[in-house]
Order: sequence, then C-alpha cells, then structure tokens
Amino acid sequence: MKGIFLKRSFVLILITLNTACGVHIDEKKLLVKEIESIKNTFAPDKRTALFNLEVLDGPSGFTLVGETNLPLAIDTLNTILKEKGISVTNEIKILPTLELEGMTKAVINISAANLRSNPKHSAELATQATLGTVVNVLKKEGDWYLIQTPDKYLAWVDPGGIQLMNTQSIKNWIMADKIIYVNTYGHAFNSIEAEGRTSDIVAGSLLKLVSSDDEFYKVEFPDGRQSYILKTEAEKYNTWLSNLSFNTDSLVATSKTLMGVPYLWGGTSTKGVDCSGYTKTIYYLNGMVIPRDASQQVHAGKPIDSIADFSKLKKGDLLFFGRKATESTSEKVVHVGMWIGDNQFIHSSEMVRISSVDKNAPNYDAFNVGRYLRTKRLLNEEDPLLQNLNITMPITD
Repeated sequence: MKGIFLKRSFVLILITLNTACGVHIDEKKLLVKEIESIKNTFAPDKRTALFNLEVLDGPSGFTLVGETNLPLAIDTLNTILKEKGISVTNEIKILPTLELEGMTKAVINISAANLRSNPKHSAELATQATLGTVVNVLKKEGDWYLIQTPDKYLAWVDPGGIQLMNTQSIKNWIMADKIIYVNTYGHAFNSIEAEGRTSDIVAGSLLKLVSSDDEFYKVEFPDGRQSYILKTEAEKYNTWLSNLSFNTDSLVATSKTLMGVPYLWGGTSTKGVDCSGYTKTIYYLNGMVIPRDASQQVHAGKPIDSIADFSKLKKGDLLFFGRKATESTSEKVVHVGMWIGDNQFIHSSEMVRISSVDKNAPNYDAFNVGRYLRTKRLLNEEDPLLQNLNITMPITD
C-alpha cells in the first residue's frame, strides 16, 4: 500500500512539473511574440532604428537584455507585459549610453565622412555625411562611434570624421551664422593668398561664418580650424535657404552639375554617389532631406505611375526599378533615377548619366525600362519621410 501511495505521489509531482513547464514555455513564447510585435511597430527598418532584445530564461525568471534607441518602444512593451501579467527583469540598455558622458551630439568635421556598417574600416560603406552635418551619437565601441544622421540612418564613424559636442555646444553650432558650399567640389584655404589648403570641400558642406571681405568668407570648422572659402563658390546659408525655389527646373539643373561623377556604393557626396545617394544629394541641394536608400525613398511622396505610362511624369519625379512581385516573391527595389523630361531620366549607374525610355533614342536604357516598377513625386509633397530645410532644424534629440 505504501509503495502504491509513493508511486501515485511521484506521478502527481511529474504532472505538476510538466504543467508548470508548459505554462512557463507558453509565457516565454508570448513574451517573444510581444517583443517581435513591438519591434515591427517601432523599428521595422533596422537601418533607421535600433531594437535588439533577447530573452534570458534563468532560475529567477525572465530577463530582458539588449539595447535600443527607442525608449518609447520599451515603455510600450513594459505596459503590455504588465497588462498580460508577465513578470520580467529589465536590463535593456537605452542609447545613447552613459559612457558618452553627455557627448551625445557631433558635427561632421571633414568634407565627406565615410560611415560604415560595422565599426571597422574594412566594413561596407553604408552611407556618407557631409561637412557640417549634425548627428546623434549613440555609443562608442573601440575608437568608433555609432551615429544617426538627419535621415535617421544608423552607421559607424571613426573619430576623425566627427567633432563630439554636448548639448550646449551643438546649440551654439546650430544657431551660428554659416555658409554653404554650392560648387560641386573645391577647397578651403589657410590664407587669403589661397596657397595652402586646409581641406577639400563638397557641395552642401556647412561651415561657421566668422567674417568676410570682397573675395573670401572666413570660416570655422567644427573642430575650430579657421579657413577661407572663395565667395564665388559659397553662399550665406540663410540667404541660400530663402532663395530656394523648390521647383522642378532647379532639381534638373542641380542634377546635371554632377554629370560624370563616379558611382560609389554608399556614396552620398559629390566625390561619388550610388543611385539613391545621387537622388538624395540632388534633393538636399534643393532644400529637402529625403530617405537614404531606394527601398526607403519608394515609400515617400505621392504615387504617379506603375504601368510605364511615362506621359504622367513631371521633372523631378523619382523612377524606381527592380524585381517585380510574383506569386512566390515580393517586389524588390534596387535602383532609382530622376525624370528630367523629354523621355529621359538621370541616374548613377557606373557614373552619373542620362538615359532614355524611348526605344528610338541613342541612349535608350532597355535594361532599366525592362525592370521599371513605379514613379513617385516627392517635390513639395507633405510626408513625414520628407524634411524641408526651411522648416526643419537639424536633429537635436
């Protein structure tokens, strides 16, 4: 009788343990599901939002570890878990990190900083940022900094590419009078004799204005270096802003100043551009910040065409190319160009060039016409993905 009782007790304990384990596993699955849901809502694109969380399952329960630059996403997750009665220990690191000691802002300090996908020079060139651009600094790894550009792109920069600043320093930089370099490419000089060069300069570069004479602007780099820029190659930033026309002819005129500039994967400066870096640069030089990649730009603006009816297009419209959707595969945008009228579009392909959609034209681009997907209109369209420099200050938080 005693043996039978012990056997029944053992079976009961096993049933209880299995039931508890089942509940535990179900709770973890629910936790992982909620994290994935929050990620899809707040950080659907890892290029522009960081949300890397992991669930650790220990003897004392669940622990959330990882990092993010989205505190609101974590607050939302905590609220949902509380409502569902899921208890967790939160060890998530919110960026920017405390290790930065308040130096959570920076300004690009060279003509075009190469921003990498990982913190090393051998990593893929993800994008570029031009001189004077204000960026957020999220964390440091070795000598490299993870930053976020005004178009929200996340990438790594080496210390030579930026000047770190605290909140007050960045406010001083933003409020200071500046000049913008408007030539395609040039140099800053260490004297008005223009004999020694301080740095090369690309179109769109911003420098603090110190003083000016009949021939030169005296300017200051983010790190305090002082130099001279020819007045024929630059304008006062506020004057440039007020003179922006935001019209199609201006976009076309700007696009043609970069004819022949070489293709560079990750390039967004007049030293070299990829296809979306080119369209981004054209729009920036006309007062608009648009998303970085073609697969992001395609979501901005107003739909114009998706059936190759090019008669609907206006100058400045962006044409997107890639793989068409099928029953088993989704659409994939891999290339972008800008319509310039007369059945032609300008794009970066080996170099910046003009191609035609007209089969009878000598520059007919059969390859891209064959993979044409759709056209979007960005100019003067209201869209949260588009920033107008006349009404949008550089990122400060």
